[in-house]
Amino acid sequence: MRLHICNAPATLRLPEMHFVLASGELGTLALGLAIAAVFGGLIAGTLGVDVGIVVVPVLYHVLVLIGVDESLRMHLAIGTSLAAILPVSLASILATQSGDAVDRDLLRGWSIPMFVGALIGCALVGVLSDRTLALNFACVALVVALWFAFSGEKRRLAYRLPSGAGGLAIPALTGGVSAMMGTGVSTLGVPALTSFGMPAPRAIASATLFGAIITIPGTIAAIVLGWHAPGLPPYSFGYVNLLGVLLIAPISFATARAGSALGQMTDANRFRILLALFIVLMTGRMLYDALG
Repeated sequence: MRLHICNAPATLRLPEMHFVLASGELGTLALGLAIAAVFGGLIAGTLGVDVGIVVVPVLYHVLVLIGVDESLRMHLAIGTSLAAILPVSLASILATQSGDAVDRDLLRGWSIPMFVGALIGCALVGVLSDRTLALNFACVALVVALWFAFSGEKRRLAYRLPSGAGGLAIPALTGGVSAMMGTGVSTLGVPALTSFGMPAPRAIASATLFGAIITIPGTIAAIVLGWHAPGLPPYSFGYVNLLGVLLIAPISFATARAGSALGQMTDANRFRILLALFIVLMTGRMLYDALG
Protein backbone atom coordinates (compact mmCIF):
# COMPACT_ATOMS: atom_id res chain seq x y z
CA MET A 1 0.00 0.00 0.00
CA ARG A 2 1.55 3.25 -1.14
CA LEU A 3 0.80 6.65 0.32
CA HIS A 4 0.63 9.41 -2.32
CA ILE A 5 1.10 12.59 -0.31
CA CYS A 6 1.12 14.66 -3.49
CA ASN A 7 -2.53 13.84 -4.07
CA ALA A 8 -3.61 15.23 -0.70
CA PRO A 9 -5.32 18.63 -0.53
CA ALA A 10 -2.93 21.56 -0.70
CA THR A 11 -3.73 22.60 2.86
CA LEU A 12 -2.56 19.23 4.16
CA ARG A 13 0.59 18.79 2.13
CA LEU A 14 3.78 18.57 4.11
CA PRO A 15 6.43 21.27 3.61
CA GLU A 16 8.94 20.54 0.88
CA MET A 17 12.31 19.47 2.26
CA HIS A 18 14.85 18.72 -0.46
CA PHE A 19 17.77 19.69 1.77
CA VAL A 20 19.54 16.57 3.07
CA LEU A 21 21.88 16.66 6.06
CA ALA A 22 24.76 14.26 6.48
CA SER A 23 25.16 12.80 9.96
CA GLY A 24 28.05 15.17 10.68
CA GLU A 25 26.03 18.20 9.57
CA LEU A 26 23.09 17.11 11.73
CA GLY A 27 25.49 16.84 14.65
CA THR A 28 26.82 20.33 13.88
CA LEU A 29 23.28 21.69 13.85
CA ALA A 30 22.40 20.00 17.15
CA LEU A 31 25.65 21.10 18.82
CA GLY A 32 25.23 24.69 17.64
CA LEU A 33 21.66 24.78 18.93
CA ALA A 34 22.68 23.36 22.30
CA ILE A 35 25.52 25.88 22.68
CA ALA A 36 23.20 28.74 21.75
CA ALA A 37 20.65 27.52 24.30
CA VAL A 38 23.19 27.26 27.12
CA PHE A 39 24.75 30.69 26.59
CA GLY A 40 21.41 32.28 25.74
CA GLY A 41 19.84 30.96 28.92
CA LEU A 42 22.74 32.06 31.12
CA ILE A 43 22.76 35.57 29.66
CA ALA A 44 18.97 35.81 29.82
CA GLY A 45 18.92 34.79 33.46
CA THR A 46 21.77 37.11 34.41
CA LEU A 47 20.81 40.26 32.49
CA GLY A 48 17.09 39.83 31.91
CA VAL A 49 17.29 39.75 28.10
CA ASP A 50 15.72 37.20 25.76
CA VAL A 51 17.62 34.13 24.58
CA GLY A 52 16.81 35.19 21.00
CA ILE A 53 19.56 37.81 21.01
CA VAL A 54 22.02 34.89 21.27
CA VAL A 55 20.08 32.12 19.51
CA VAL A 56 19.38 33.98 16.26
CA PRO A 57 22.99 34.87 15.33
CA VAL A 58 24.34 31.48 16.46
CA LEU A 59 21.68 29.60 14.49
CA TYR A 60 22.34 31.84 11.49
CA HIS A 61 26.02 30.88 11.49
CA VAL A 62 25.24 27.18 12.00
CA LEU A 63 22.92 27.29 8.98
CA VAL A 64 25.75 28.85 6.99
CA LEU A 65 28.08 26.02 8.04
CA ILE A 66 25.70 23.26 6.95
CA GLY A 67 25.00 24.94 3.62
CA VAL A 68 21.41 26.14 3.95
CA ASP A 69 20.52 28.56 1.15
CA GLU A 70 21.07 32.20 2.08
CA SER A 71 17.44 33.04 1.26
CA LEU A 72 16.31 30.83 4.17
CA ARG A 73 18.85 31.42 6.93
CA MET A 74 17.41 34.45 8.70
CA HIS A 75 13.83 33.32 8.23
CA LEU A 76 14.67 29.97 9.83
CA ALA A 77 16.70 31.57 12.62
CA ILE A 78 13.92 34.05 13.46
CA GLY A 79 11.08 31.52 13.28
CA THR A 80 12.90 28.86 15.28
CA SER A 81 13.94 31.38 17.92
CA LEU A 82 10.38 32.67 18.38
CA ALA A 83 8.99 29.12 18.63
CA ALA A 84 11.65 28.17 21.18
CA ILE A 85 10.95 31.26 23.28
CA LEU A 86 7.17 30.61 23.26
CA PRO A 87 7.05 27.91 25.98
CA VAL A 88 9.52 29.91 28.07
CA SER A 89 7.26 32.97 27.72
CA LEU A 90 4.21 31.01 28.81
CA ALA A 91 6.07 29.55 31.78
CA SER A 92 7.26 33.03 32.76
CA ILE A 93 3.68 34.29 32.74
CA LEU A 94 2.64 31.57 35.17
CA ALA A 95 5.66 32.25 37.37
CA THR A 96 5.43 36.06 37.54
CA GLN A 97 1.79 36.99 37.06
CA SER A 98 1.24 37.31 40.80
CA GLY A 99 4.50 39.12 41.44
CA ASP A 100 4.48 42.57 43.00
CA ALA A 101 7.24 43.75 40.65
CA VAL A 102 4.97 43.68 37.58
CA ASP A 103 3.57 47.04 36.49
CA ARG A 104 -0.12 46.27 35.87
CA ASP A 105 -0.89 49.69 34.38
CA LEU A 106 1.93 49.19 31.89
CA LEU A 107 0.53 45.79 30.89
CA ARG A 108 -2.88 47.27 30.20
CA GLY A 109 -1.51 50.24 28.27
CA TRP A 110 1.11 48.41 26.21
CA SER A 111 -0.58 45.12 25.28
CA ILE A 112 -2.72 46.27 22.34
CA PRO A 113 -0.19 48.57 20.60
CA MET A 114 2.53 45.95 21.09
CA PHE A 115 0.33 43.24 19.57
CA VAL A 116 -0.43 45.47 16.57
CA GLY A 117 3.27 46.18 16.17
CA ALA A 118 4.03 42.44 16.36
CA LEU A 119 1.53 41.71 13.58
CA ILE A 120 3.13 44.37 11.39
CA GLY A 121 6.56 42.91 12.14
CA CYS A 122 5.37 39.40 11.22
CA ALA A 123 3.99 40.72 7.93
CA LEU A 124 7.29 42.42 7.13
CA VAL A 125 9.22 39.20 7.81
CA GLY A 126 7.07 37.57 5.14
CA VAL A 127 7.95 40.12 2.45
CA LEU A 128 11.51 41.20 3.30
CA SER A 129 14.54 39.42 1.91
CA ASP A 130 16.93 37.41 4.06
CA ARG A 131 19.62 40.04 3.61
CA THR A 132 17.32 42.83 4.79
CA LEU A 133 16.33 40.82 7.86
CA ALA A 134 20.00 40.12 8.63
CA LEU A 135 20.82 43.82 8.26
CA ASN A 136 17.94 44.78 10.54
CA PHE A 137 19.00 42.29 13.21
CA ALA A 138 22.64 43.29 13.08
CA CYS A 139 21.98 47.03 13.30
CA VAL A 140 19.49 46.78 16.16
CA ALA A 141 21.64 44.22 17.99
CA LEU A 142 24.66 46.52 17.78
CA VAL A 143 22.64 49.33 19.36
CA VAL A 144 21.62 46.93 22.14
CA ALA A 145 25.28 45.95 22.58
CA LEU A 146 26.32 49.58 22.95
CA TRP A 147 23.58 50.13 25.51
CA PHE A 148 24.72 47.17 27.59
CA ALA A 149 28.39 48.06 27.32
CA PHE A 150 28.29 51.79 27.99
CA SER A 151 24.91 52.76 29.36
CA GLY A 152 23.19 49.99 31.23
CA GLU A 153 20.58 50.88 33.78
CA LYS A 154 22.13 54.18 34.93
CA ARG A 155 21.46 56.42 31.93
CA ARG A 156 18.02 58.01 31.73
CA LEU A 157 16.29 59.70 28.84
CA ALA A 158 13.49 60.75 31.17
CA TYR A 159 12.05 59.75 34.52
CA ARG A 160 8.67 58.61 33.27
CA LEU A 161 7.25 57.04 30.14
CA PRO A 162 5.70 59.45 27.63
CA SER A 163 1.95 59.63 27.21
CA GLY A 164 -0.18 60.10 24.12
CA ALA A 165 1.24 59.12 20.73
CA GLY A 166 4.72 58.62 22.16
CA GLY A 167 3.37 56.25 24.77
CA LEU A 168 1.78 54.12 22.04
CA ALA A 169 4.72 54.30 19.63
CA ILE A 170 7.22 52.75 22.06
CA PRO A 171 5.35 49.44 22.60
CA ALA A 172 4.31 49.25 18.94
CA LEU A 173 7.89 49.74 17.77
CA THR A 174 9.18 47.32 20.40
CA GLY A 175 6.70 44.66 19.28
CA GLY A 176 7.37 45.13 15.58
CA VAL A 177 11.16 45.14 15.78
CA SER A 178 11.20 42.22 18.24
CA ALA A 179 9.08 40.12 15.87
CA MET A 180 11.42 40.96 13.00
CA MET A 181 14.47 40.01 15.07
CA GLY A 182 13.15 36.75 16.49
CA THR A 183 13.45 37.86 20.11
CA GLY A 184 10.92 38.31 22.86
CA VAL A 185 10.26 41.69 24.41
CA SER A 186 12.94 41.88 27.10
CA THR A 187 15.86 42.54 24.73
CA LEU A 188 14.37 45.85 23.61
CA GLY A 189 11.73 46.38 26.27
CA VAL A 190 14.03 46.39 29.29
CA PRO A 191 16.39 49.05 27.84
CA ALA A 192 13.36 51.13 26.84
CA LEU A 193 11.73 50.93 30.26
CA THR A 194 14.89 51.56 32.28
CA SER A 195 15.78 54.49 30.01
CA PHE A 196 12.50 56.09 31.08
CA GLY A 197 13.13 55.66 34.77
CA MET A 198 11.72 52.24 35.63
CA PRO A 199 13.90 50.22 38.03
CA ALA A 200 15.54 47.23 36.35
CA PRO A 201 13.82 44.47 38.39
CA ARG A 202 10.41 45.97 37.66
CA ALA A 203 11.27 46.46 33.99
CA ILE A 204 12.44 42.84 33.62
CA ALA A 205 9.38 41.41 35.38
CA SER A 206 7.01 43.55 33.31
CA ALA A 207 8.72 42.96 29.96
CA THR A 208 8.77 39.20 30.54
CA LEU A 209 4.98 39.05 30.56
CA PHE A 210 4.81 40.60 27.09
CA GLY A 211 6.74 37.72 25.53
CA ALA A 212 3.69 35.73 24.41
CA ILE A 213 2.36 38.78 22.53
CA ILE A 214 5.36 38.47 20.20
CA THR A 215 6.04 34.74 20.16
CA ILE A 216 2.51 33.42 19.50
CA PRO A 217 1.78 35.39 16.29
CA GLY A 218 5.44 35.19 15.31
CA THR A 219 5.52 31.39 15.52
CA ILE A 220 2.26 31.00 13.63
CA ALA A 221 3.43 33.38 10.91
CA ALA A 222 6.78 31.58 10.57
CA ILE A 223 5.07 28.23 10.05
CA VAL A 224 2.50 29.55 7.58
CA LEU A 225 4.84 31.76 5.56
CA GLY A 226 7.47 29.08 5.14
CA TRP A 227 5.22 26.02 4.78
CA HIS A 228 5.95 25.45 1.09
CA ALA A 229 9.45 26.96 0.99
CA PRO A 230 11.84 24.62 -0.88
CA GLY A 231 15.20 23.61 0.55
CA LEU A 232 14.23 23.56 4.23
CA PRO A 233 16.41 21.47 6.57
CA PRO A 234 14.93 18.24 7.99
CA TYR A 235 12.43 18.57 10.85
CA SER A 236 11.31 21.99 9.65
CA PHE A 237 7.69 23.08 9.70
CA GLY A 238 7.77 26.20 7.63
CA TYR A 239 10.45 28.46 9.05
CA VAL A 240 10.38 26.66 12.42
CA ASN A 241 12.89 23.87 12.92
CA LEU A 242 11.49 21.36 15.39
CA LEU A 243 14.94 20.10 16.40
CA GLY A 244 15.87 23.63 17.35
CA VAL A 245 12.76 24.12 19.45
CA LEU A 246 13.21 20.81 21.28
CA LEU A 247 16.80 21.64 22.15
CA ILE A 248 16.64 25.37 22.80
CA ALA A 249 13.47 25.60 24.89
CA PRO A 250 14.31 23.20 27.76
CA ILE A 251 18.05 23.92 27.85
CA SER A 252 17.65 27.70 27.87
CA PHE A 253 14.90 27.50 30.50
CA ALA A 254 17.14 25.44 32.79
CA THR A 255 20.25 27.56 32.29
CA ALA A 256 18.27 30.79 32.76
CA ARG A 257 17.58 29.69 36.32
CA ALA A 258 21.29 29.12 36.80
CA GLY A 259 22.02 32.49 35.24
CA SER A 260 19.63 34.20 37.64
CA ALA A 261 21.46 32.71 40.61
CA LEU A 262 24.81 33.53 39.04
CA GLY A 263 23.78 37.13 38.51
CA GLN A 264 23.14 37.53 42.23
CA MET A 265 26.60 36.26 43.10
CA THR A 266 28.74 38.03 40.49
CA ASP A 267 29.18 41.45 38.94
CA ALA A 268 26.59 41.82 36.16
CA ASN A 269 28.71 44.48 34.47
CA ARG A 270 31.14 41.81 33.30
CA PHE A 271 28.30 39.92 31.66
CA ARG A 272 27.21 43.14 29.99
CA ILE A 273 30.64 43.56 28.41
CA LEU A 274 30.75 39.90 27.36
CA LEU A 275 27.30 40.13 25.79
CA ALA A 276 28.28 43.29 23.92
CA LEU A 277 31.46 41.65 22.58
CA PHE A 278 29.53 38.53 21.59
CA ILE A 279 26.96 40.55 19.66
CA VAL A 280 29.64 42.55 17.86
CA LEU A 281 31.51 39.40 16.82
CA MET A 282 28.44 37.42 15.76
CA THR A 283 26.75 40.23 13.85
CA GLY A 284 29.92 41.09 11.93
CA ARG A 285 29.43 38.13 9.59
CA MET A 286 25.73 38.92 9.26
CA LEU A 287 26.54 42.47 8.19
CA TYR A 288 29.15 41.18 5.76
CA ASP A 289 26.65 38.81 4.18
CA ALA A 290 23.91 41.43 4.08
CA LEU A 291 26.08 44.11 2.48
CA GLY A 292 28.18 41.81 0.29
